[in-house]
Amino acid sequence: MKRQLSWSRRGQLISVAALGILASTPALALAETTTTTQELDPKVQIAKYIGAAIAMAASALGAAYAQAKIGSAAAGTLAENPDAGTMLIVLQALPEIIVLLGFVSALIISG
Repeated sequence: MKRQLSWSRRGQLISVAALGILASTPALALAETTTTTQELDPKVQIAKYIGAAIAMAASALGAAYAQAKIGSAAAGTLAENPDAGTMLIVLQALPEIIVLLGFVSALIISG
């Protein structure tokens, strides 16, 4: 008989796979080496930097909104259950990953 994975085990495997992909993305981007540098049109350069700024700003604003909502919910939870502090700190830190991914995207876009 084949043993099925529990949902928590599947979640762990998916998390490890996603973390591996996300961790290798900047390394793959930095591994690209070009022997010739090509001058880009100034309009293209401006568009790249605007795209990078939008990626960074959108991720930062989204994370700020999420942290505001999580913070207000955490204050209410801590008032009722002071033992939930560690879990709430983790939940408060999760949106920061969104900002880091936006930063990496901006670096990749700007080249």
